[in-house]
Amino acid sequence: MNVVLIDYGAGNLHSVEKALLAAGVPVRRSADPEEAREARALVLPGQGHFGQVMRSFERSGFAPVVADHLASDAPFLGICVGLQLLTRGSEEAPGVPGLGVLDAEVRRFPAGAASVPQMGWNQLWPLGAPALLRGVPAGAFVYFANSYYVTFPAGAVPEGAETIYGATRFLSAVSLGRLHATQFHPEKSQAVGLQVLRNFGDVVRGDAP
Repeated sequence: MNVVLIDYGAGNLHSVEKALLAAGVPVRRSADPEEAREARALVLPGQGHFGQVMRSFERSGFAPVVADHLASDAPFLGICVGLQLLTRGSEEAPGVPGLGVLDAEVRRFPAGAASVPQMGWNQLWPLGAPALLRGVPAGAFVYFANSYYVTFPAGAVPEGAETIYGATRFLSAVSLGRLHATQFHPEKSQAVGLQVLRNFGDVVRGDAP
């Protein structure tokens, strides 16, 4: 199983790598786009300001590699801002385009409805039957650290999961083919997070669609 954890300066790599290994997913960290191009599966983490992360990602040379990987429907996992980078763009950084892989935008939680950022545990409610969430019960708690969330046009919401924060119901996981991404942090979500990462390992091995 050839899984590459993309190192483009996003931080949080050690905890993601450690959690993947604990879940039985043999991963290696790489800052080399050409090495990532040969991988069967890619993992894209991210944390921080959308504009800064997107610019760092573009400078790294990984953007065309990830675009080609996703175009081939190869296994992929995005985490936190690693999900948001796949969209057209974010209210956090107007004028900075995302990768545009997902027909979606990133919006800020409305003020006053709940404390922003969302920091801590919240629940997952599956949409459809995504392979990434096999064995994860409805209502399971996972860990979030986000001020922004991904939104799709009406009628175009993919499989995945949703979460309710204050008055906002938002997508906390997205699954399209072998593209999987989470707004929550599986590497910080204890047993549930490890199950999510094991499921991704099954996708990579071909044990799940």
